[in-house]
Amino acid sequence: MASYNKVILMGNLTRDPELRYTATGTAVAKLGLAVNRRYKTAAGEQREETTFVDCTAWARAAEVLCEYKRKGDPLLIDGRLQYSTWEDRETGQKRSKLEVVIENFQFLSRAGSADSGGYGGGSRPASGGRSDDMEPLADDDIPF
Repeated sequence: MASYNKVILMGNLTRDPELRYTATGTAVAKLGLAVNRRYKTAAGEQREETTFVDCTAWARAAEVLCEYKRKGDPLLIDGRLQYSTWEDRETGQKRSKLEVVIENFQFLSRAGSADSGGYGGGSRPASGGRSDDMEPLADDDIPF
């Protein structure tokens, strides 16, 4: 049976990325992303809901994100879902979490900044490979 695990999200950081290193010296960054969804109810009322997503970046991508991004900054990421389970040290209860492992990212401009006319910063694939698949879309390419 074939399977496919790909996530693309655009949102704002909920906190400053936290950089740590594994025992072998590999950088790992934990960050939170808030993704907003705006919609209209059947009665025509505008609503907004926010989804908070935990994300992890590894190696050089982790270091770059921690160096350049701060709480509130917009970010476009693509990656894969990863489900983790562990036993709580204090209570002994089983715990679990679904998070996004970042494979590529694109820095975006803050709304209202001097360069807010499009994608800002640079693009850097988390794996150190090419980032051709993360080019900005033209307005004509957006289907809505």
